[in-house]
Amino acid sequence: MLSKFLDPKNDFAFRRIFGSERNKDILIHFLNDMLVFKEASPILDVTFLKTNQDPEIASQKTSIVDILCKDTQGNQYIVEMQVAKEKGFTKRAQYYAAKAYVGQAAIGGEYHNLKEIIFLAISDFIMFPNKEGFKSDHVILDRNSYENDLKDFSFTFLELPKFNQTIDELDNITSKWMYFLKHAEDTSEESLAKIIGSDQIIERAYQELNRFAWNEEELRTYDQTEKYEGSYIASMAQKFDEGKAAGKLEIARNLLASNVSVTVIAQATGLTIEEIESLKA
Repeated sequence: MLSKFLDPKNDFAFRRIFGSERNKDILIHFLNDMLVFKEASPILDVTFLKTNQDPEIASQKTSIVDILCKDTQGNQYIVEMQVAKEKGFTKRAQYYAAKAYVGQAAIGGEYHNLKEIIFLAISDFIMFPNKEGFKSDHVILDRNSYENDLKDFSFTFLELPKFNQTIDELDNITSKWMYFLKHAEDTSEESLAKIIGSDQIIERAYQELNRFAWNEEELRTYDQTEKYEGSYIASMAQKFDEGKAAGKLEIARNLLASNVSVTVIAQATGLTIEEIESLKA
């Protein structure tokens, strides 16, 4: 049976929900619900900024980040949905935050006017295997006193695979957002009322995913985005397999050079006797 709701992890759907002017209130609620603010100062309004900060990349009409916006105080927010596991994603997060920070500097270098950069990433893979919680907040701390003197950078990561609450266990707005991001596509009409409760903003987010409210062109773009993301993940898996295979061959060559028997090499690498024998040529 065709699901009524689309997948919010789809890049096109994600930007429709959180990155469009008409749904700005959904983004504001989401950020206020997920982030920890200094002095408990919530976001009242945001202005969307261009997501491509690098002129070379901008000329290719590709996006660096999914959503980039600033609040009324000038603080900037980067919001990223990352579906495919990517090596060095935490470094990329810091790089994008640094780019946004440097991008504020006008000629003349009035550094005291630089505003805070807040990076929020939702990952569909486990980023920190040694952390149990699905949500982690990172700031720069003094190594000895743990004071947060350098206040202009903060990072929040939401790891969807670690979120395992059922509908009956959704006891706060954070868990409802996590359930929405992970399971919206599988949500039935019967379950919807229980999930929403009195949270109208979650209801709005679900409404944006109602496939029957999308026109043909929007659905086509959604499908194309899904195919592209699927192809990208498949290509990354293929590269991993190729690298793994190349690594086995290299190990086999080294073992052959050390006069290790073909049988032992086959047991150690999983290669066939024929594959190992062919390396002797």
